[in-house]
Amino acid sequence: MNDATGAMGANGTARPPTGGPPAEPRPGFAPERLARLAVRAVADLKLDLTGRTVLTEAATGAYAVTPVLASLAGARVVALTRDTKYGTAEQVRHLTGLVGLFAGTRQPIDIVTELTPRHIAAADVVTNSGHLRPIDAEFAAHLKPSAVVPLMFEAWEIGLGREDVDLAALRARGIAHAGTNEHHPGIGVFEHHRAMVVRLLSDCGIAVYGANCVVLCDNPFEPEIVDGLVRAGAQVHGADSLDLVNTPEDVDVVVVALRPGDRPVIGAAEAARIAARWPGAAVVQVWGDLDREALTASGVPFWPPVGPAPGHMAILPSAVGPEPIVRLQAGGLKVAQILLTRPEFRSDEDKEYVDDL
Repeated sequence: MNDATGAMGANGTARPPTGGPPAEPRPGFAPERLARLAVRAVADLKLDLTGRTVLTEAATGAYAVTPVLASLAGARVVALTRDTKYGTAEQVRHLTGLVGLFAGTRQPIDIVTELTPRHIAAADVVTNSGHLRPIDAEFAAHLKPSAVVPLMFEAWEIGLGREDVDLAALRARGIAHAGTNEHHPGIGVFEHHRAMVVRLLSDCGIAVYGANCVVLCDNPFEPEIVDGLVRAGAQVHGADSLDLVNTPEDVDVVVVALRPGDRPVIGAAEAARIAARWPGAAVVQVWGDLDREALTASGVPFWPPVGPAPGHMAILPSAVGPEPIVRLQAGGLKVAQILLTRPEFRSDEDKEYVDDL
């Protein structure tokens, strides 16, 4: 079933979409602003997918920009959507149309609610977006050998048990794929982790200025998390495990940003140690699963009250605005552009966007 709609009429002129937008009350996510951010990102990254077919998703919030970015870059876009708890397919269709209309998309966006082998086979670029996952062996079997799959994450995340992309299946088919350098100044996703950790502490009811913070971090998030807290006026004591923390007894918060594993990074033993060493200190989860029952049993307050899915971050980049999502999606499409370019024609500037696996 192909429920195609777009921001362009049959004669190429803009037409108002119909339907109602998903509920995102923050003004920073208004369709007009998302459109401006998308146009700016395409220009800044010199994104050019002219003549290519991009298979991606159409989704709510900041993710509405993904098909719009590809269309602004000159691609023919097929975007899969479906009803979710965040919005109906009709609402997503409406929002995508609005953003595309305000952005002045160069190509119509074909929004579908069912993915067929024909869609996959026609794609030059497939993003590992939520509605398309998993990109498994069956999915990869329909890809043409010249297709590319840009991954909207960095290479180091591969070893964390991600199952949304079967890299072995892509290699077996000879499908080019690569991670996205989120540290690239044109993308800058990691820069937003400063604001994200401050937002978490504020939501928890802890004023960052003057707070005594322990940061447990064993991954590339550490520099931005620590810097964000320090710049906001906190005292920070960092380590990659509880065993290595050297700090006074007066602690307001233990910020947890540890690589997920097959057990909670803060379990019963860790909860008991925190309760004994820093009575009254709250545990704030950025990344790494918490045993909330164990924390409750030890009398340790925690935030957020309900955990994310196992292995997921407790705060999304979109919590601080659409910018990190817009730039990450644009960066992933830039990686696709580079993968589609013959290696001998890739510039050093281009290669800086790519995080090789």
